[in-house]
Amino acid sequence: MKALVKKELGFGNLEIVDVVEPEVGKDQVKILVKYSGICGTDIHTYEGHYKVKAPVVLGHEFSGKIVEVGENVTEFKPGDRVTSETTFYICGECVYCQTGDYNLCSSRKGLGTQQNGSFAKYVIARKESVHKLPKQVDYVSAAMTEPLACAHHAVTKATISEGDVVVVLGPGPIGLLVAQVVKTYGATVIVAGLSTDQLRLEKAKELGVDYAVNIQEEDINHIVKSLTDGYGADVVFECAGAVSAVNMGLDLLKKKGQLIQVGIFAKPEIPINAEKIIQKEIKLIGSRSQKPADWEPSLALMSEKKVNAKALVTHQFTIDQWDEAYRVIKNGEAIKVLLTPID
Repeated sequence: MKALVKKELGFGNLEIVDVVEPEVGKDQVKILVKYSGICGTDIHTYEGHYKVKAPVVLGHEFSGKIVEVGENVTEFKPGDRVTSETTFYICGECVYCQTGDYNLCSSRKGLGTQQNGSFAKYVIARKESVHKLPKQVDYVSAAMTEPLACAHHAVTKATISEGDVVVVLGPGPIGLLVAQVVKTYGATVIVAGLSTDQLRLEKAKELGVDYAVNIQEEDINHIVKSLTDGYGADVVFECAGAVSAVNMGLDLLKKKGQLIQVGIFAKPEIPINAEKIIQKEIKLIGSRSQKPADWEPSLALMSEKKVNAKALVTHQFTIDQWDEAYRVIKNGEAIKVLLTPID
């Protein structure tokens, strides 16, 4: 079968390759991929900023149909419509595995990074990671379950009450999903971006976000202060992976506010205003990916029409059109891009 493979580390080195069709093993299912989303980490991997176990088939956000089940699999059958968590292997013994925090297991191996992923016709998943799709969730929406699970994970890191003012910095797919999840808490949500994010800011308004702010044209600090009697935002989600956004978030937060760091930075060490964290007693919390507990709630949010993940999908390409997909992502034409397999 044909697959989109990161052949070696460094910039580029991503090619369509004929690979052996995978065989299902014990406790595994074989999935015919319907749609697979391009994640920010796929972009970072292509550009050489994110290390994977090359050569490897990329892709970890997907939906599909089970075509074969392995020994010991009784929970699923061929024909089931499914999506899968990215976890392919965990040690099962560390304190993090014992609490279901598989995203923190040091031995964890993920689809599309250490194990062949979904930019191909078929992908193999472990049965524990697979989730059946509710009737109301179509394949396009289901391919958005993983990023929605990441957003859900981030939101659960914060304490949010009805009426709180919450700022989301970065209107990319994760930021727009975080904003929608936060709205279900009854909070007032402000999504902030740049002039180049106009398409995404318009989408935020379409999705029911209270304020979509272009920080290059509007004074976001004034907007936040006017909504909070001058105190500042209760929670800020940094979803851009931009140093300037972190420091803006620290400025916008009220004393004892919460900053949830979701975005990944190009460099691991960044200059931030630690004085603000100390003097304002700000809680700074990291959020890494997602864990099993985030998946069923995410599917329920889509099934119950509380989150419209499908609305973020602006482009679809086949896996051999990577260059075009990369172009529309980098130039700001796209919000979310899905890939489909080729024979």
